[in-house]
Amino acid sequence: MSRLADKLRAGEFVVTTELTPPKGTDLSELFAKADALKHLVDGINLTDSPRARMTVEPKSVGRLLIERGVEPIVQITARDRNRIAIQADMLGAALLGVRNLVFMTGDHPQNGDHPEAKPVFEMTASDMLRAACALREGRDLAGNALKGAPDLFVGATANPGSSDFDGEVVNTRRKIAAGAQFLQTQALYESAALERFVAALEPERIALLVGIIPLKSARMARWLNANVPGIKVPEAFIEELDAVAGDSEAEVRTGIDIAARIIREVRPRAAGVHLMTMGWEEHIPAILAASGLR
Repeated sequence: MSRLADKLRAGEFVVTTELTPPKGTDLSELFAKADALKHLVDGINLTDSPRARMTVEPKSVGRLLIERGVEPIVQITARDRNRIAIQADMLGAALLGVRNLVFMTGDHPQNGDHPEAKPVFEMTASDMLRAACALREGRDLAGNALKGAPDLFVGATANPGSSDFDGEVVNTRRKIAAGAQFLQTQALYESAALERFVAALEPERIALLVGIIPLKSARMARWLNANVPGIKVPEAFIEELDAVAGDSEAEVRTGIDIAARIIREVRPRAAGVHLMTMGWEEHIPAILAASGLR
């Protein structure tokens, strides 16, 4: 059974984070990070060749994390697979004991480390959610009966800060209708953005895990604003980081404090947070302690 599902259904505020499997078979660094975090977080996302840069596939790594007492959340993208392979991967994940899946489109190969790779993109996240629900009910997308149905807890992503807000709301509603049981959002830095998104989804109810990328510096904050769709770091946060620029210890303290403040602000309207620390995994304990969560 999925402990993450149990906690969300019980109304517990959850914390998830994510790690990227390596390009290769040496998992020692990933294991060390997962072991350090397993008593602090309720699940660890394993990414699926992010930015179209080939890494070891995540469901096998998920099985190894289960053996270490870590709850994995495996990402599955539509970039590299057709509906046959995606359904087969879901069944394979279930056989390995991986219950938590998050579906997303994925990044185009032209921007990755194999730009000559042929993209697939046959299915949308909503299509994959519908496929997962069909498998849970004992049939595949073609209506064929299964010999044993998987027990899956399935989610997707959302971008409350999208420049096409109305389109994002429609797409999110589509994912909920397709069977999403939880959503992990793009990074948010203002509770008002979350409140607007939740209000727009009414009367739909969904467990929202608010994405947070801790800010390492003012330069990083400005880069996020300029390059990542849907992210808007408030100028006040940038000014705080500018005030300590050049003092690495002060920058870390400020980044931790800002992340903790965001957690406290979004907690009343969210089911949890998803920390995307981008190499700052060692600071997750301090962020959670400062937020009052752990």
